[in-house]
Amino acid sequence: MGVLSLATLIGLAADDRILNGAPIWLKPLHFAFSLAVYSATLAWLLPRIRRHPRTAWWAGTLIAVSSLAEAVIISVQAWRGTYSHFNTLTPTNTAFMNSMTVAVIVLWTSNFVAAVVVLRDRSLARPLRLAVRLGLVLAVVGMSLGFLMNIPTPEQQQAVDAGLPTLVGAHNVGVDDGGPGMPLTNWSTVGGDLRIPHFVGIHALQVIPLAGAALALAGRRRTTRDEEPGDGAGFGAVLADERIQARLVLITGAAWAGLLALVTWQALRGQSLVHPDAVTLGALGALVLAVAAATAVALRPGAPRSGGPRVPASAVRHP
Repeated sequence: MGVLSLATLIGLAADDRILNGAPIWLKPLHFAFSLAVYSATLAWLLPRIRRHPRTAWWAGTLIAVSSLAEAVIISVQAWRGTYSHFNTLTPTNTAFMNSMTVAVIVLWTSNFVAAVVVLRDRSLARPLRLAVRLGLVLAVVGMSLGFLMNIPTPEQQQAVDAGLPTLVGAHNVGVDDGGPGMPLTNWSTVGGDLRIPHFVGIHALQVIPLAGAALALAGRRRTTRDEEPGDGAGFGAVLADERIQARLVLITGAAWAGLLALVTWQALRGQSLVHPDAVTLGALGALVLAVAAATAVALRPGAPRSGGPRVPASAVRHP
């Protein structure tokens, strides 16, 4: 995927063709870069699974193969100068589309299996384990939201019923694909865009575990500073408590799930991400307040369950 990202960057520079209002190599670049990040995360995660490692290996292998197949088909269709998605205009394009559909189904199923294996595994420390579980579950949800784009529009359905060649599916809601879009992402600035919740969901697998790792690192650093002579237990002692880290990870996951629900609802209402109405802004404000209140509560250290002294996370060795 890294090599393909570089190749598509060269395509952007050397090929000035436009398809549906965007440079023709922009979509292959998006997929190659996104799959590179996603695959790197799974390459780090799956070898650490101790329970059912063979199943995790097979899931990872099928994810790699299906991801490569999807990215190659998208790139070949860009080279051919036509659509990679929703394209049933000719028998050849239909064959490419059907092949990519199979790859996507294998990719989704393999991710679902990986999510189940991770949910059953307890190899990682508790906060990071929770972060990975939340991230992978939301990633599967984000992939599932991509199937919304395969629903034909009323005009497309009429063409299908009449036996006419047509595209089947669309990115946008309320407006036709190919209109004004945001820089880099090309997400619609005039209507709803289902690629946004698809993206937000998939990359929960990076955001939430990174938040968990950052909390663990902050706890270790703060504990070192707070343990200097003359200092009492400070904020570092709070962050070093694994139970509090787990609470904050859970809040991060809930916040990301709320954001995913919000952008999905916004897209389905045909509303652009950059032009939210008062209802959307109100929902966003409520989400921010809820996250802030939950964080304030979570940062209050509770009484140890065993009645003994609280042990910093940095002093605990995990297998």
